[in-house]
Amino acid sequence: MSRLGHPLVQVAVAVALTAGWVGVFLTGTELGTVSTVAVAGTAILGASFLLAWAAETAEKDVPRAFAIAVLAVLAVAPEYAVDALYAWNAGSGGATAAECSQLTSQQIEAQGSQIAAACHDANLAVANMTGANRILIGIGWAGIAAFTVWRATKTRDQAVQNREGILNDAVSLDKDIATEITFLYLATLWAFLVPLGGGIDAIDTLFLVGLYVAYIGLVLKSDIEASEHTVGVPHYLQSWPRPWRPLAVVTLFLYSGAMIFIAVEPFAHGLEVIGVENGIPEFFMIQWVAPLASESPELIVVAVLVNKARSTAGFNALISSKLNQWTLLIGTIAVVYSLGLGAYGTLPFDARQGAEIWITAAQSFFALAILCNFEISIREALVLFGLFISQVIVEFALIRDLLALPISSHDLLLLYTAVYICLGLALFVKRRRSLRLLFGLAGDAVRTAFGRDPVHPEHAD
Repeated sequence: MSRLGHPLVQVAVAVALTAGWVGVFLTGTELGTVSTVAVAGTAILGASFLLAWAAETAEKDVPRAFAIAVLAVLAVAPEYAVDALYAWNAGSGGATAAECSQLTSQQIEAQGSQIAAACHDANLAVANMTGANRILIGIGWAGIAAFTVWRATKTRDQAVQNREGILNDAVSLDKDIATEITFLYLATLWAFLVPLGGGIDAIDTLFLVGLYVAYIGLVLKSDIEASEHTVGVPHYLQSWPRPWRPLAVVTLFLYSGAMIFIAVEPFAHGLEVIGVENGIPEFFMIQWVAPLASESPELIVVAVLVNKARSTAGFNALISSKLNQWTLLIGTIAVVYSLGLGAYGTLPFDARQGAEIWITAAQSFFALAILCNFEISIREALVLFGLFISQVIVEFALIRDLLALPISSHDLLLLYTAVYICLGLALFVKRRRSLRLLFGLAGDAVRTAFGRDPVHPEHAD
């Protein structure tokens, strides 16, 4: 092995990519917008590699699903921070359902008073959350599926199935992922009910956070499996004895998590400023560009895994990220809002944001229908991406008066919601046997965790 190719040299290079932003952060140096985006973006890239290596190395000592869950939480932590800021501002500004209902949409958008600004922040908290979730599926799941099939010509990824027909190649996933899919399915069904309550309240928090805690408790009881695909830095670190190996994992997790946390917000804000300066509406930037920036570490990490022919681990990370955002993120912003309010309260949002939650739940419903047979084809990935990007483009055109349609942007959201649900229902009916197996395998995971024998042992491999 050459010195430049030594794993510790690779770690040093990744750390060096973060050094510029560390210097900026510690010295308080003020950079221009473009420079901030460049330096912070480079730091995010380096930290993402460190995070991926930490998660792979951790598989030696903890269940793979738990290592990936930690990776997912750290990778999307900045999204929590951004959403928490808007939720806190909404609460501290006194935004309640009663106060916000007395204002028109135009008054809230104009932010002419403290209450109007607070109600606007409440809407932004929901918009940022729904945007992040839809990006994770529309770009993340779809894009990584396409990237996996494309890279398989070089990686020889055994998970990629080459099939006859146009765009029919597919990525097959391990059936171990049934637990994550099932928990996400439950969270998705609950999300459809959230707009009916007039806001995000304690019941939503208890159910969704409780669901994620139950998931983590379950995966912690999973068996530790030896990985035969670990190479490079993780393979080298896994050869270290205890306590040095766990210490290296914790150090990489903490450093990369801290770097992502301090770099993503300035990176996202810089992109927002650039967008607004070029005539893109602030609300659009908050919902789409900021979440895309905050999701970038996760997408980079998954791309690294796919590049190592570990597509199943990559999709597991994406699904785990979706699960924690669809449970913890929704639940915690309601808690932060109440802390800002100084009392228990229900995070309010307008009818438009209610529709945003519905379309986000519907997209998740359709995506789960695609994965319920443990694979995703290029054709299905393109449908996911096409529906996502077409809605964003049409909505932007409506906002900018570039397109005249006989429906409002609110109605557009409901239309896409209906399309997602119809497609999802059709797939679930067609794949009802796969759905029964999916739930059966998830049930087996629960039974195994409590020391009982699985019902579907022939499908457990």
